[in-house]
Amino acid sequence: MMASVLPLAAYLLLTLLLAVWVQRRARSGASKNIVEEYFIGGRSMGGFVLAMTIIASYTSASSFVGGPGVAYSLGLAWVLLAMIQVPTTFLTLGVLGKRFAIIGRRLGAVTITDFLYARYRSDVVVILCSMALLVFFAASMVAQFIGGARLFQAVTGYPYEVGLILFGVTVVVYTAVGGFRAVVLTDALQGVVMVVASVVVFMAVLEAGGGMEQSIQTLKAIDPGLITPSGAGGQVPAPMLFSFWVLVGLGILGLPQTTQRCFGYKDSRSMHNAMVMGTLIIGFLLLFMHLAGVLGRAVMPGLSSGDLIIPSLILEFLPPFWAGVFVAGPLAAIMSTVDTMLLLVSAAIIKDLYIRYSLKNDASRISPKKLARMSFGCTVAAGLLVFAASFNPPELLVWINLFAFGGLEAVFLWPIILGLYWKRANAAGAVFSILIGLTVFIFLSVFKVPLGGVHAIIPTLAFSFVAFVAGTHFGEPVSPEIRRLFWDEE
Repeated sequence: MMASVLPLAAYLLLTLLLAVWVQRRARSGASKNIVEEYFIGGRSMGGFVLAMTIIASYTSASSFVGGPGVAYSLGLAWVLLAMIQVPTTFLTLGVLGKRFAIIGRRLGAVTITDFLYARYRSDVVVILCSMALLVFFAASMVAQFIGGARLFQAVTGYPYEVGLILFGVTVVVYTAVGGFRAVVLTDALQGVVMVVASVVVFMAVLEAGGGMEQSIQTLKAIDPGLITPSGAGGQVPAPMLFSFWVLVGLGILGLPQTTQRCFGYKDSRSMHNAMVMGTLIIGFLLLFMHLAGVLGRAVMPGLSSGDLIIPSLILEFLPPFWAGVFVAGPLAAIMSTVDTMLLLVSAAIIKDLYIRYSLKNDASRISPKKLARMSFGCTVAAGLLVFAASFNPPELLVWINLFAFGGLEAVFLWPIILGLYWKRANAAGAVFSILIGLTVFIFLSVFKVPLGGVHAIIPTLAFSFVAFVAGTHFGEPVSPEIRRLFWDEE
């Protein structure tokens, strides 16, 4: 037990030390803009760090624990669904990256909500988006905290609550202390750990199963559906596959935790390098982890919960010390998602609500030290609230994560994309889209309306798109000032 705890403890300590080092460097640099420094690191990310932080922010307990857990239950069909996420970095930076960077610098934008306010000039849009971000991030962070604690419990044998406290305190402290720079540097470290861990775990389970051919034959003997595109029991119908192309394909353009990164990179070369590196790295990571989940069914059938497969494989097929080392991969995925969300929650409260409305968008009315203390306090408070909500864990974390994904996409997708590329898009369209999208998504999800295998995100985005177009038609025309700001039109 102790042999597996030591490398985990060393890894957590390393992230804390990195945050302290970053904070000291930031102090010595004496940044003039404390908000920009704390929330986007002074727009200084290079290509490798940009790629790794997008991957690390996007991958999570769902990618390392929940996703392989569902693959364990449903088979290779879920691997096919998971691979839809491979273009995450390429799509995010390719569609949003350049325009976001240019407009972000022009506006001095630090958050997605900054961009939306400048584009639509609507307090209703800002408040709706900020509140939606707080609610859905809270749901997603609960899933991540639970995933981290379960992982610790499975590897060390210590109670779930001990893991929750250790994991929760670590991620909240290093995020609050170091801000964005600590987050992206730890994300880069965590991204490397994730890739190495995914390869090692996959190779271990492949060897235990007697190779790929033998493992597939074993799966076929357990349930022939495990090796079909429709999954065990036909639970992955074609409409569901199409839905996931939207939910974790096109829809990622509406996820603030990844789109936020488009504000923080250094130059075009960094963006282009990140697009290539990020696509290759996330492809390897997702393929190996989800295949490990499926092949794990061949060597460890009969687990009570699919969420246990990755921790169980690590414990079963790696020596205790190396189990502790490589379990840091899933833990890294979880931590890197939580730290990004904590930072964005703090930004929503401090930048989007407090500075915009209480200080009338004038940060100079408050001292940098007080602003830094408030940002630190908000990050800690948000982390503690989510931590407290994580003591009664549900099963299959992937579904909590997908619900949060869908809710965020219902709110942000069309206002972001149409705001960037449709000159007629206006505040009325954005408000209509947000309200209709949220209403439809929550209604379909809560009441589990049968849709013939189609995920609720499909009708949600269809209705919210129609609402956006209709609202734009009835709303006020876009002002010349906004046209000049976004399209350089006279």
